[in-house]
Parts: sequence; C-alpha cells; structure tokens
Amino acid sequence: MTRIRASRTAAAALAASLLLAACSGSGDGGDGDGDGTSADPAAGAGVVSINGTEPQNPLIPTATNEVGGGDILDLLFAGLVRYETDGTVVNEVAESIETEDNQTFTITLAEGWTFSDGTPVTSNSFVDAWNYGALLSNAQNSSYFFESIEGYSAEEDSELTGLEVVDERTFTVRLSQPEFDFPQRLGYSAFYPLPESAFEDMEAFGENPVGNGPYKLPEEGAWEHNVQIDVVPNESYTGGTPAQNDGVRVVFYDNLDTAYNDLIAGNLDIMDEMPSSALGSFEEELGDRAVNQPAALNQTLSVPSYLPQFEGEAGILRRQAISLAIDREQIAETIFSGAVTPAVDFTVPSIEGFTPDVPGNELAQYDPDRAAELWAEAEAIEPWDGTLTISSNADGDHQAWIDAVANSIRNTLGIEAEFEAYPQFSEFLDARDNQEISGVFRAGWQADYPSLVNFLAPIYSTGAGSNDAFYSNPEFDDLMRQINAAESVEQANELVTQAQAILFEDLPGIPLWVENAVGGHSEAVDNVEFAWNRQVELPQVTKG
Repeated sequence: MTRIRASRTAAAALAASLLLAACSGSGDGGDGDGDGTSADPAAGAGVVSINGTEPQNPLIPTATNEVGGGDILDLLFAGLVRYETDGTVVNEVAESIETEDNQTFTITLAEGWTFSDGTPVTSNSFVDAWNYGALLSNAQNSSYFFESIEGYSAEEDSELTGLEVVDERTFTVRLSQPEFDFPQRLGYSAFYPLPESAFEDMEAFGENPVGNGPYKLPEEGAWEHNVQIDVVPNESYTGGTPAQNDGVRVVFYDNLDTAYNDLIAGNLDIMDEMPSSALGSFEEELGDRAVNQPAALNQTLSVPSYLPQFEGEAGILRRQAISLAIDREQIAETIFSGAVTPAVDFTVPSIEGFTPDVPGNELAQYDPDRAAELWAEAEAIEPWDGTLTISSNADGDHQAWIDAVANSIRNTLGIEAEFEAYPQFSEFLDARDNQEISGVFRAGWQADYPSLVNFLAPIYSTGAGSNDAFYSNPEFDDLMRQINAAESVEQANELVTQAQAILFEDLPGIPLWVENAVGGHSEAVDNVEFAWNRQVELPQVTKG
C-alpha cells in the first residue's frame, strides 16, 4: 500500500541491500515459490479478479473492522450514503437526511430498495441492524460507532432509545449531543442495513450474507475459506454504482509476490497494493496500468498498554526512545523506493484540515542521540530485559520494512529487536485481540470516512472497537466528545490537534509513515480507479 516515486536507481537498490543485510529474520518472503494462492484464469470472461485477504470474522457488517472483510462487505451492501471517488458524500439508500439542531435527524429512504433476496429495505432494516450492532452481549467489533446515539451503553445491554421508526421509509435518530458530521459517517459498514432473515440465524447469515449492494453471493460455492470468494451482480440494486462487469473474484493470497506474478502473467486483473520487491519497478513494468496516488492510509506501531515494560515513567521514556530510534526517511527511501512519506502526526495530509504543526511531534523525527539518552534514563529506573518483538502477519509483505525498523532500533538503542510473524492476517488479528502479543505490533489504518478524527476516535478512545492497544486517557476521551459536538469542521480540527498532542505525550502508538494507494491492473480490464481511501471502484471496472 503506499508509494510516491517511480523507478529504483542502482544506488537506492544498493542502499536497500546494505540495510537489509544487517537486519534480523530469514527473509522468506518475496521468492514467489508457489507457497501462495494463485488466481484461476478461468474465473469467467467478464469476472474481475483482485487480491484480498481471508476475512477475520463472519461477514456481518458490525462484526467486521478489518480490510479483508470490509472490502467484501462494501460490494454486498449499500448504506444511507456513499463516498464518491474523491470522498464526496452523496445520498444512496437515503432520499434525505434532515436536521434542525444536529442532534435529531429524520432519515427518509428512497423508494424501490430491496435486498438481493427480494425483501424490501425498510426503516426497520436499519434500526434493527444498528440495535443488534450496539448491544453489548452481541460483542460486535464496530459497536463503538453507535456510541453517539441515545441509549447506547458499553457496560450493559441497552436498546438504542434514540432510534424510532416512523413508517416503512422514515426513521429518526436522536443523539446524546449535537454532532454536525453524523450523516458523514453513515456510509461506513457499521451502519449497513440487515434483512429480517439475518436475525433468524446470525451465524449462518455471516457465512452467506444477503445485502442490498451492487453485488450478491451466488447461490452456492461463493466463499471458499482461505482461497477466494466470488460475488455476482445484484440485479435488484438501484443505487449509483451498478456493476459494469459479470462479477468479482477476491483471491486470498499468502504473499503479495505471488499475486504480482499472477498480475504480470494475466492471471489476476487488479492489485490494490504492491509487494516491496516490486516497488522500484512496477511503474515501469505496468506503464499506464500502474497506480500511485495519495490516499487516506497510515502505518503505526501500536504499544499495548497491558505490557509492564511500557508502563509508568520508564515505559513512557522507552516509547519515546523507540520512536526517535526509527530512521523513517531512510526506510522510506530504501525499502519503499521513496513511496511512503514519513509521518509527522497520527493522521494523513490528504484529509481536509491536516496540519504538520502538532505539539510533541518532534518525537516522530529520527534522533539517535536523544533516543539513546532517553533509553538510558529508562534503564536507570528499571532495566530492560529480553527482545523487543514487532508483530505482524507474514502474508502481507511486511517483513522487509519491519526488519529495517528492528535494525534501526537495534543499532540505536543496543537492544535485540526482531520481527514476530504470524502466518495469516486473521491469526495476527486474533492474537492482537486476545492480548497475546508480547511486544509492539503493526497497526495500519484505512479511513472509514473522510475525516481527521476517524484516525483518532476509533483507535484511541477508551473501549473503542479498534483500540487494540487498550489505551485509555480521560482527557483524550473528553476531547473526542468535544469534537463530536463541534459546530464546524474547522472547530473540530483545532480540537484534533489538541488531542494529538496528548497522544504524543502518551504514545499509545508510534507514527511511522503515510501511504499512497499503489497498485495496478492487467491489460484485460479498463476503467480501474482507486478511491480516496485506496479502495478500488470495482463496480465500474469493465472486462472483455
């Protein structure tokens, strides 16, 4: 994911080899030796194939908060609003969303919407789905997104009393406080509707979901776990992005090098990210079929709050030292061929309101002398014992940069640091969620909706669905509430800067870099376009 420059020069290639030669790890990725899945070229003349990852959870909108499942849900479901390629918010299932005070919203559905099983999309389709997603005992990963609605509770089962069905096409939403940007969030998958059949057996529904989006699952054989999933056009879809192809096959690859080989061979139509081995050459190899553009993506190292070595004064000093020990500029150049931009905060420059002037963000700069001093201060309080592990999934082509980060930390701080690899993305996510990771871990974020606060609230608010470091700071939480109650984007973004200053004091995550949308497509497809958040606009792709 993420690159900004074209071809690798001989000097850059040499620099990369020298950097990696000093890194730990066996470097078992990137050989394209057939360990990964290979796309089936017989998917169908008009069926578009794209790389993906096995969803961590059943395909229930509120259960899914990772990209592998989320990208598939976005093909199968349509929300009240949708995001156009540039991030503009437009109505989709909603005919109108009206409010006089930014606290009570009246939502009217457009006529004619049905699920792919023929049942109508009604007000209850949304109200029942949101109540299910918010209910504590249902343990849904995206329950946090309903926190703004009256009646929400993170401590006990509670109905969303702020939801009221007026008639089949109208319902109202009352929030606990005014929030000007509430409608902007309603295109995210947590707010998708569900048909009545879902509530008869939610577990079964997650294996064979019925949605209202541009695609649907075929009658049988759609999802072959850890291999691929097929979707076909949904003829009942009446929204703004109808399928222009015969379907989509999402192929779950074990490594991106195998996917890239398939792309070059014409056995895969689209890739939405590139292996590190191809970053210096893919634009030359693919020509005008290469994609390299800004997107709302970033990468951090998350620091679990439950680890004793990162608690207290010594823990803060260690977090600061680790951040200052990472040579982001060199890694961006040598590993990513200059295709990522070193981060200066916890957000991304492509979202309106971004500023590089955040108090405390000097901690995102490489300063080996200061890093060593802070580590020594921490050692005087409590000596470090053992190896710093950096955990991630092995099927996502992260080894090269994690080895480089580990090497930068090792050389600067004089400690052992190494990549802890989990074979599959879903295994890594399970270990993360179960607090089984013993060091820091990779935490990439692709925006849910175009807002700076989306890079903060879901990740660092107490109890939020993507707060995988289990971080908690009441002052930060209060600023998130103030942001929600802001009267304008400008006011909200000023508070975002204050909130980021707190994050730089606590460092629950260590910002690394901002990523571009980097990918490409084969000669068999046309009209391939990457959206503001890196997602490929698959319904508009044509083939054959």
